[in-house]
Parts: sequence; C-alpha cells; structure tokens
Amino acid sequence: MDQKIIWLIAFVGIYWAYCLFWGIKGALTAKTSTDYFLAGRSISIIVFVLAATATSFSGWTFVGHPGKIFNDGLPYAFASFYALTIPFTGVLFLRRQWALGKAYNYITPGEMYSDYYGGDAIRLLTVLVAFLFSVPYLGVQLRASGDLFYVLTDGLVSVNFGMFALSTIVVIYVASGGLRSVAYVDCAQCILLALGIVILGGIAIHYSGGWTGLMNGLGDIVKQDISSGKNLTPAGYSKSVAIPGSIQFVSAGSKAVGGTWTGMMCMTYMFALMGIQSSPAFSMWAFANKTSRAFRWQQVIASSIVIGIILFTFTIFQGVGGHILLENGIFSNVNDKNLVPQLINLLSDSMPWLVGLLAVCALAAMQSTGAAYMSTFSAMVTRDIYTKYISPTASDHLQKLSGRIFVFIVAGMALIVAANSTQAIVMLGGLAVAYGFQMYPALIGICYYKGFTRQGVVMGLVVGLIAVTLTDKTSAWFGVPWGAYPLTIHSAGWGILFNLTTTILVSKFTSDNEGHS
Repeated sequence: MDQKIIWLIAFVGIYWAYCLFWGIKGALTAKTSTDYFLAGRSISIIVFVLAATATSFSGWTFVGHPGKIFNDGLPYAFASFYALTIPFTGVLFLRRQWALGKAYNYITPGEMYSDYYGGDAIRLLTVLVAFLFSVPYLGVQLRASGDLFYVLTDGLVSVNFGMFALSTIVVIYVASGGLRSVAYVDCAQCILLALGIVILGGIAIHYSGGWTGLMNGLGDIVKQDISSGKNLTPAGYSKSVAIPGSIQFVSAGSKAVGGTWTGMMCMTYMFALMGIQSSPAFSMWAFANKTSRAFRWQQVIASSIVIGIILFTFTIFQGVGGHILLENGIFSNVNDKNLVPQLINLLSDSMPWLVGLLAVCALAAMQSTGAAYMSTFSAMVTRDIYTKYISPTASDHLQKLSGRIFVFIVAGMALIVAANSTQAIVMLGGLAVAYGFQMYPALIGICYYKGFTRQGVVMGLVVGLIAVTLTDKTSAWFGVPWGAYPLTIHSAGWGILFNLTTTILVSKFTSDNEGHS
C-alpha cells in the first residue's frame, strides 16, 4: 500500500477517535435538553473562541478561498476582509442575545423572536432560514470532503463513498453529545484549519521558487495580460491584480468587463458572509456561553487578527502559486476545486506523513461548520416545531431523542442532495449565507430599534428571501430577464435592500397589539 494512504488512514483514525471521545463524553454529560442543545449554557471562553472561529471559517475558507483567488485573481482576495465583517456581526448582536438568553432562558432563536415580536410566523420563518442555511451549506462541505479524498487516494475512494463514510463519524458524535461535543471537537478543528492553511501557503511558495519566484511569476502573469490585450479591466489593467471598477451596469455579474469582483460586488459579498454570525445557528452559540467576555476575544483576536493575517497572506500564496506551478509544468490540470488537494499531493513522495496531516486539516475545516449546523438545526426543529405543536409536554429525554433523530435527518437530506444534484448544491450553497444575512432586521429590532413591528419583520424577511433567490444563480430557474448578481451586486445586497425597505414601510403602517414583550 502507498505510504501516503497508510499515513492518511492513521491520521484520520486518530481524528475520528478524538471525535468519538467527545461524542461519548457529551452524551454522558447531557442530562437535560438544555445540556444537550446548549451545553448547559456553560461553554468557556477558550472553547467558544476556538469553536466559533472554526464554525465561521470552514471548508470554504480552506479549499474554496484559495480556489477562487486562483480563478478570479487578487480582486477576489479582497473577500479576505470577511475576517473582519463576519465578527462585526457578532460585535453588534452576540452579547445582547446572550443577555436575553440568560434572562429568559431561551434555547432557540425562534423562541426569542416569537417572544419579542409575538405570533408564530417569525418562529417558523426562523426555522425555515435555518433549514435553507443548514442543508445546502452542509451539503457543500460534505461533498467537498468526498472530492478531497478522491484526489488524495488517486481515485481509490469514490467521491460518494468518501462523502458518506467521512460524514458518518460527524453524525454519530453530533447526535450523541449535542452542542458540547460539537464545541470541543471544534477546538481541535480550529487549530487544524489554521495550521493547514499556513502549511499549504508555505508549500505553494516553496514550489513556486521561493518568494522571488512567486513575485516574478505574478509579474509575468500581469505582463502577459497587458501585452495580449486580454483579461483587462475597463481601465486597462490586468484583471489578475486590479478591481474592475466600483460598479458595472450589467444584467448579470458574469457579463462584467474584467471580472465580477467590482468594489460593489466585494462589499455586498461581505454582507453575505456577515450572514454567518447573524444566522439562527449563531444565536444558539450566543445562548450557550457561560460569559459574554468570550465574544471580544473571538471577534478581535481569533477572527480579525489571526485568521485575517492568514487569509491575506497564505491563501493568496496558494491561489497565485497555483498559476505559477501550472506555468512551470508542476501542475498539468488544476482548477479552483482541486487546487488545494493537488498542493497536498505534491508531498506524496517526499513527506507522505504530512499528506495525512494536511488531509485531516482539510477534513476538520470542512466538518467544523457542518457539525454546528446539524446540532443547532435539530434543536430548532425539536423546540420550535415538535415541542411547540406536536408534544408540548415532551420530557427532556424525548427532546434529546428528537434532536438526535433530526441530526440524522438533516445530514441525510444534505448527503442525498449533494450526491444527486452536484450543480444544484453548489448554487444553493452560495445562497446559504445570503439567507442568513436576512435575519439582520429582526436582530436590529430586538437589540436596538423598537420601531419594527411583527408584520414588518415577517414581510421583510419573506421579501428578502425571495429577492436573494431571484438575484443569485438560482435566478436561472425562474426565467427572469437578469442573471446572477445584476449590476455586480451580490444577492445578499439585493436581499437586504428589499428586506429593510419592506420592513420599514410595513412597520410604518402597522402596529403590534402583542409582542415587544
């Protein structure tokens, strides 16, 4: 057997053992539904800092971010500012949600929204947003893990088999131990994610001929674009390094001259990524904390500084280095999806043990977010649908059992869609964070501004979700006369524009007789 396969099995085995350990420990600790769904509101500072960072920066950061830089050049690298905008949402809302959860013993955000605004429509819409966020986002991550091991095993493990096999352990430890198990496994996943990105950046620099080789190679790419007169922005610069203007008035982002990533597209894409910490899942992370002091450390140190530095350096080294390795003949066939696996594979002969370690780093990155969304979505379905409408007197035992069943259901749905609808899951995955961002007006109403009514927030959320769907890649399903990202504005930008406008207008002409309790 190939040396790298042996090391791959060894490192994955150690990683799985760690996951199962915390699954068993979490199951033994979870005596009540609050223990299971919110880790007994006892998550410590260091655990939250690492777990929330792992949840915020997932396999898309590890595999997708360098791949997009490879495809779209340095203009997409401006997306690395999401290391600031993701925690900015946390700065605005997490501490206030934590205080509300502490005061009123909320377990799910649906309980919080329903209690404040009144009525059940907002509760059900919150579960819907959680579903729209969780299933496609989870499907993308699980599919990527199958793709990764297909490449690293040289086709020995098929994509679908790898995806189902690698997901099994995640489902087991999440269903067993709930959010406590997720949090402690996420701690290791966060460290592995950051370590893997740094090592892969170093590999890209090394095989590009060092720092000089990397810079010279980038210079050659720019010279080639300019001399050929192709791949230029409207201002005549190479689209590999220059943003193609502030905005372009086109019916679809793909029609923009010099690439989609205008200044407006970059900014509204930041809006989409802000949807991670405004999503219903992150409300539950807020409720689960023992103290609010953890938030500042995660937002400023872990996310903005540590991950920010890593994103603005090592992911760019990987994306730019991919072109240089292609030009130098080290890569023969590389694209945004297989760039990272191919970088890992460069070490197959010289350091097979590092191939195994980096594979686990990538796997940990992909599963860190998925585990959290499995756990939190199962909690929302259990508390906001099962115990609210089906069994209001359900015991803690029944609630935990329901939560475990829904972990299997949501994972199964994500796997089935990912296995059978590759293109659809990619399209839906891009929508996930934009959907999460549509919770902003509801959060603003709870945390800051009392002028939003129940009717306004509900109507705004519905309109926002529709606007996102009609301005993302899913617009192709509805025969509208525009494509994805019209005017080079991301779907999250269009969604929040219509969402906030509707919320403000409807709130102006309606009033709440209940709610705002």
